[in-house]
Amino acid sequence: MAPGLQKDQGGPNDQGGPNDQGGAERSGLRATLRSGGWLTRERVMIFQFFMLAWMAAAIGLAFAFTDDGMLANHTIPLGADFSEVWIAGREVLAGVPQQPYDLAQHVAAQRATFGPNTQIFGWHYPPYFLAPAAALARLPYVPALVVWQLATLAFYLAALFAILRDAPVSRGAVALGSLAFPAVFVNLAHGQNGFVTAALLGFGFLWLYRRPALAGVMFGLLAYKPHFALVLPFALIALRRWTTIASAAATFIVITGATIATYGFDVWRAFFDSLAITRIVVLEDGAAGFEKIQSVFAAVRMLGGGTALAYGAQGVVDVVALAALAGVMLSRADVRVKAATAILATLLTTPYALDYDMTAMAPAGAFLIAFGLERGFPPYLKTALGLSAAIPLMARPIAILTGIPVGAPACLLVFGLIVAAPLAGLLRNRTACAPAVDSI
Repeated sequence: MAPGLQKDQGGPNDQGGPNDQGGAERSGLRATLRSGGWLTRERVMIFQFFMLAWMAAAIGLAFAFTDDGMLANHTIPLGADFSEVWIAGREVLAGVPQQPYDLAQHVAAQRATFGPNTQIFGWHYPPYFLAPAAALARLPYVPALVVWQLATLAFYLAALFAILRDAPVSRGAVALGSLAFPAVFVNLAHGQNGFVTAALLGFGFLWLYRRPALAGVMFGLLAYKPHFALVLPFALIALRRWTTIASAAATFIVITGATIATYGFDVWRAFFDSLAITRIVVLEDGAAGFEKIQSVFAAVRMLGGGTALAYGAQGVVDVVALAALAGVMLSRADVRVKAATAILATLLTTPYALDYDMTAMAPAGAFLIAFGLERGFPPYLKTALGLSAAIPLMARPIAILTGIPVGAPACLLVFGLIVAAPLAGLLRNRTACAPAVDSI
């Protein structure tokens, strides 16, 4: 069993009778979920090796069956969403950095490169992301895709190795678990930036006490995903991490000034003009596919709810998540529990969190594993970790097959299981989870 867990031996009145079988089964299931005893080392390793084999086969087949080395299924470029990054980079190199924000021109440039039947991949990022796109566009498409994925994967792995550096677990086990996390495959298949988001959040919270200024740089660079901006300022203020806040603000100012100096004000004007399309077409009307978006907003829309109801439900979740986050931040919970809580709250409080964004659940899980291996796993935490691994793998297929959104409800359940112990400790006015520490 995992460190910190003891097998429940039962009590003298636990024998039950013939009519107590159903209750005993329910009690046994509850005890197993509470202890996480179902999450054995053997089962975890089987799952990890299966995931790695499946990923390798799927990626190999994707490369083997592309048209002209770029297209899959005649309509989707290899790396899917990366095509918008590469095309945007070429537009920047052509001297028209505002063109990616003109959807019609951006799609025309894609189809001129990949073919007239190519699916639409819109550019929705702030101008911060134009410089990396331009650097990648100096390479041919497939090499650029490979460089992007390998470089950002290395960044992601470096963050997880750093978080688990002092944990009693081998580097091989860390590498295996990090690569086999299902969101890794989702991110690779889409050519997306989930590895960058995960690494910035992971390093940001890892360095929050030890290197607060550098942590602020990590958080400031997350401006490339502005829809994740609600939680971090809130969490940092609650923790009174003033140096980190100042550093994040300075980083934001510097990178914003750099984009203006490089591309001019017009590119920012084009970005703000494009936000209406992003909000209405992509988010509210679900052009990206509600099955891909793992938020409460998308769940309500998938079930037929109107836009107002979806925004209302998302607002309620945001208030509850921020209140729970504040409670955890103000409790005496271990800083690793606080870090994981803040990362998960970041995913919950935006209406536009796609399944590849769930790569950020990996550093949250790493913080909790490091905590659990050192101090013991609180009730249900191991079950929450197991569930968090299944969400990126199952959320979209289940939604496509059944029309039932499971991603957002499962994320809420995981969040609730993680914050339960710190909040209970806060309400009892005593230590929650573990004594407070001032560094990670």
